[in-house]
Amino acid sequence: MKLAVVGGGSTYTPELIDGFARLRDTLPIEELVLVDPAAERLELVGGLARRIFAKQGHPGKITTTANLEAGVAGADAVLLQLRIGGQAARNQDETWPLECGCVGQETTGAGGLAKALRTVPVVLDIAERVRRAAPDAWIIDFTNPVGIVTRALLQAGHKAVGLCNVAIGFQRKFAAFLDVAPDQVHLDHVGLNHLTWERGVRLGGPGGEDLLPKLLAEHGDAIAEDIRLPRVILDRLGVVPSYYLRYFYAHDEVVREQKIKPSRASEVAAMEKQLLAMYGDPTLDEKPELLSKRGGAFYSEAAVALASSLLRNTGDIQVVNTYNNGTLPFLPDDAVIEVPATVDGTGTTPLPVAPLDPLYAGLIANVTAYEDLALQAAVHGGRDRVFKALLSHPLIGQYEYAEALTDRLVAHNREHLAWA
Repeated sequence: MKLAVVGGGSTYTPELIDGFARLRDTLPIEELVLVDPAAERLELVGGLARRIFAKQGHPGKITTTANLEAGVAGADAVLLQLRIGGQAARNQDETWPLECGCVGQETTGAGGLAKALRTVPVVLDIAERVRRAAPDAWIIDFTNPVGIVTRALLQAGHKAVGLCNVAIGFQRKFAAFLDVAPDQVHLDHVGLNHLTWERGVRLGGPGGEDLLPKLLAEHGDAIAEDIRLPRVILDRLGVVPSYYLRYFYAHDEVVREQKIKPSRASEVAAMEKQLLAMYGDPTLDEKPELLSKRGGAFYSEAAVALASSLLRNTGDIQVVNTYNNGTLPFLPDDAVIEVPATVDGTGTTPLPVAPLDPLYAGLIANVTAYEDLALQAAVHGGRDRVFKALLSHPLIGQYEYAEALTDRLVAHNREHLAWA
């Protein structure tokens, strides 16, 4: 089995490598190729990756290359983990929206749109090249904004599935609270990427006993602290929102915080410098503890589980980003939703979802409409399309804000926008 990781020079790649090494019985990799144009970073990350495999006794071969076609040729699966513009672009996404009193975040709001505009054209180009070099390969997208990027890939006819670590993070935390194995916890997870709610926590499978009321009663304070929302919100709703819902439920509070704190991008950039220095140490043969602060917890486990289901035709249930196809009847079939699905060699089949309260369905429908407009702007370009996408977003919604944010978005991203 051959896998390729596009964006393999990321400082987070050792987390993925560690997962591949630990879970080699689940996903037996014979060849792993790290693909990245950043030669210096790739050399450091590749060296550590080989040492991790060697220490854990993994027989697989790890190679590195800047040549995409050579790297993905004959691959069974290609994992995309890109950040177009790096942490510098992310820092802009997290700061210039604040000038208009809007949240600065790299996956939602104006910053999220900027990232989509930078990312979608690059991903589509990569996917076309993958299709020519490895026509049977699955594309597993971990590149944010995952929902929009996955929709772009699917609409272009690619064999693609989107992946996020929010669900597996909740699964692991709830399993720890319940003192059970994580694979015994099934989530009634529903929504869009970075816009999801846990409506049930079932033991043993989709039809198991719902233990969410017990979790909220006994661990509500800890859960509320984790997602940074008041405990009373969880009790009143009876669900657990993802921590990304804080940008919607506490928007103004978040903006006030962001205006006085360093951006997350600046923190991560400093962390990456330290990590790369560590990776250059030829005696380091395991992922350093600092990496756990980088973000993306349980990313490797989620990636291994999804790749295994696709390539080994297991029929496991995974939380994925995939076409709606009638699952949420108030959305178009080609909307990309994030729900539990059966995953096998043919792809993904979402499990049935119980009807949604209007409180959730309304926001999902609104953000889906924004994502449709965002994708049109990313694929076709144009200031008017950018303006309409921003105007439609529930965190913006006023024409004066949309106009000002459009100007700022184009000014800060001109080098990445062919049409600008």
